Amino acid sequence: MPGAVARRQRLSPDQRRELILAAAERLFAERPYVEVSTTELAAAAGVARGLLNHYFGDKRALYLEVVRRAALLPTIEDVPLPVGSLEERVDAAVHWFLGSITPERASFLTIGAAEGVGDDAEVRSILARAHDLAAGRVLELVGGDPEDPAARACVRAFGELARGVIREWSRSGTLTREQAHRLLRESLLTIVQDVLPAL
Repeated sequence: MPGAVARRQRLSPDQRRELILAAAERLFAERPYVEVSTTELAAAAGVARGLLNHYFGDKRALYLEVVRRAALLPTIEDVPLPVGSLEERVDAAVHWFLGSITPERASFLTIGAAEGVGDDAEVRSILARAHDLAAGRVLELVGGDPEDPAARACVRAFGELARGVIREWSRSGTLTREQAHRLLRESLLTIVQDVLPAL
């Protein structure tokens, strides 16, 4: 009975924690924070409710970890810094950004995190940090200066456009991925080529 043995196999604490996080990402992407119960979270993860508290403390702490994971893009070390023309580097930056968007991450980047627990200072802080880190990563990818505060501010503003484009692409279906890529590529190219040098 190999199936029965596999079902009873114990998971490591890291595997169990990851299982809970994956279930929470799915549920919080589908419904607002207040509509998701700890009983549902435990059932979706296939664990006892007490394990949620053991690994995360409470539902809010679990939610904040989901927001943190969804908001933080993959590290730039995962993507070789592009070489070539400015257009090629900008294209690579947009490709990296769009390639990191999963359906769950799209929900949190567009509406889920901001609306999840109301006007929550900790959620705002997580999102602000993530947006600033993403701005620095994009500047590195396009050959800009990630230490320049004005350049970071411009790319953070571009991030607002990017989140709107993600909403149109992944949630509304009004843009294709190719259209989203083109819109973001051309917008970022204009910022890097024309706006940043003039600051």
